[in-house]
Amino acid sequence: MNPDFLEKMKERLQADKERLEGELSRTNFEDVGDEEGENAYEVAQYSDKLSLEDALKKSLRDAEAALATIEKGAYGVCKYCKDEIDEQRLEARPTSSACIKCKKTLTQEV
Repeated sequence: MNPDFLEKMKERLQADKERLEGELSRTNFEDVGDEEGENAYEVAQYSDKLSLEDALKKSLRDAEAALATIEKGAYGVCKYCKDEIDEQRLEARPTSSACIKCKKTLTQEV
């Protein structure tokens, strides 16, 4: 893989990781009150924030995993067929661990 492209992806993934960590640190659950309407609002807020927190954690895990593959020298290699993942796919989704062909097979889009 092109060393310049690899460095660019590493910087992008590191920036994503830092952004996600920052967003996760700002995900807090507040107590809005004891009235019935306030409690209903609080439950709705909790549910929304829990979903957001889960999505942020998954994205952070993906970014960390991609950074680890860079360190191992395996970034951009499909974990299924071991072929190189196209740079355009990695540009669109830097955390990709599968080539388009394998991803389509996995999601049965063939």
